[in-house]
Amino acid sequence: MSPGGWRCSARSVDGRIVDAAISSNGSAPSSTPSRVRRHTISVFVGDESGMINRIAGVFARRGYNIESLAVGLNKDKALFTIVVSGTEKVLQQVVEQLQKLVNVLKVEDISNEPQVERELMLIKVNADPKYRAEIMWLVGIFRARIVDISEHLLTIEVTGDPGKMVAMQRNLSKFGIKELPELERFTTSLETT
Repeated sequence: MSPGGWRCSARSVDGRIVDAAISSNGSAPSSTPSRVRRHTISVFVGDESGMINRIAGVFARRGYNIESLAVGLNKDKALFTIVVSGTEKVLQQVVEQLQKLVNVLKVEDISNEPQVERELMLIKVNADPKYRAEIMWLVGIFRARIVDISEHLLTIEVTGDPGKMVAMQRNLSKFGIKELPELERFTTSLETT
């Protein structure tokens, strides 16, 4: 950037972050687009009280919303798998800040690695007795399971890839979806040989 100029950032209509250097001599601004995309971050930590708050705080300070957070515990260690959307540049800053936290053992952006992604959905469906057989047939087709049953409702647990979740919702919508809580997304990298 030239002396006397200043830098600003703005979000374009198509969702790109554009950094522009404006010089004081009035020359035309130059822009460098940086795409916002989905990232999966793996954070391996020593299990300690308050770690989730410290990790979430790093994302909050950068203005990121965490799309999904899964935590797995193993004796005295924990693995956080975090899905966020953002630019490469800002995400790199977040990774560097996470690495500075006390008790963080390893931080990786596994977005570009082969990975398995699964979602978990609990869905409550109106289940008039005359439609229960059809709903149960759909549950079987989608390899889901019924986890609660009442006089007029069925609660169904579905796990699988994002496409399966959309298809299941579409098929059950004709019966009337009573409740659909947030989906939980779990991702893990695949070992390559």
